[in-house]
Amino acid sequence: MTRNLLGSRLVTVGDGSLAGVTGIDTAAERRPAEAGLSAAAVDAIWGGVEGLYRSGAYPAVSFCLRRRGAIVLNRSIGYAQGGGPGERRSAAARLAEPDTPICLFSASKAITAILVHKLAEEGGVDLDAQVSHYLPEFTGGGKDRTTIAQVLSHRGGFPMFNVEGTDSGPETLLDWDRCIRLICEAPAEKGGKRLAYHAITGGFILAEVIQRVTGMSFRDYLDTRLRKPLGMRYFTFGLESASRARVARNYVAGQPVRFPISLLAKQALSADFAEVVDVSNRDYFMDAVVPAGNLYSTAEELSRFYQMMLDGGMYEGRQILAPETIRRAIKPAQRLRFDHTLKIPMRYSEGLMLGVNPFGLYGPMTGAAYGHLGFMNILGWADPSRDLSASLLVTGKAILGGHLLALGQLLSTISWQCRG
Repeated sequence: MTRNLLGSRLVTVGDGSLAGVTGIDTAAERRPAEAGLSAAAVDAIWGGVEGLYRSGAYPAVSFCLRRRGAIVLNRSIGYAQGGGPGERRSAAARLAEPDTPICLFSASKAITAILVHKLAEEGGVDLDAQVSHYLPEFTGGGKDRTTIAQVLSHRGGFPMFNVEGTDSGPETLLDWDRCIRLICEAPAEKGGKRLAYHAITGGFILAEVIQRVTGMSFRDYLDTRLRKPLGMRYFTFGLESASRARVARNYVAGQPVRFPISLLAKQALSADFAEVVDVSNRDYFMDAVVPAGNLYSTAEELSRFYQMMLDGGMYEGRQILAPETIRRAIKPAQRLRFDHTLKIPMRYSEGLMLGVNPFGLYGPMTGAAYGHLGFMNILGWADPSRDLSASLLVTGKAILGGHLLALGQLLSTISWQCRG
């Protein structure tokens, strides 16, 4: 572990070549020219990924970039296990690979949202209808007037899931029926008017609507509508026991999380920062379904999902989503507004985080981009203006530190090199 003067927990990286800790999917990567890029452009983008790893905040980084539908980068750097801050590297350490499954955390929300849009496409729900039409018990504190569209766009009025006063900690989030009951009974706050990111709560309600309407489990609906049609190996909520030997471990990294950021993080995550990381590595978390936070995927699978959206819902000649479904899913739900949970200006569609000009989540001049952020610095997105779909999966959970500069440089490089 490397620790700087500010007390940051960092991975020991060194100044030499990263070839020994890099995995490359040579069978998948295409020649840069097939994607309308130069070899130098691809090298510059990969150099940005290496720069992000060298920041020391991420034990493992997995990255996939498609341009014009062709995979130009599908690679990993670092250790899936045994290479985190404070860990001495031993023979038991396991390198990350491009097909290593990683928890997406909040980037999972995009998949849950698209499943709701798919249900609307099938005629199962009206997105402008009240949630209480499908969940009669969803009436606490005025929430009976809240629509599905408002929940999708983080205007549902129930952003926080406070488990204080209950007899358990974040494990409560793994008890589906209890979560639904607590959320339904909770009072609303300015539903439909106040923009406030629903970190955990919205996912449960949306998934429960799917289950009530279809009579299927949420996992089964995902399997039949997205996972199997897209040919995914993982891409499911929770992780089966047989795959857990390959999963990447999550680590607390970066500068210590102190007040007031620690308080804001706890409010958004419904638990202490370090506790969330610890729970994410436990078997009971992988046994559970957390619709807003525990979909497991590879970087390539997440990029594949966004490429399907970029292609108007088509994948290998099959229409997965109707084009009009995608148009509504990516349409801005409101202009750039202050998010009272995240404490920054945000722009959402009904389920996705949208890019912003001159600089947003996906880099400079990415106002046409759509995707979702995950805890911390996990990203999946599509950018129609650059004809790309990309995903960045990381296992270090760091809020502040030098990695933010490296991340900005990487996103800027992608935007610059893929322009036109």
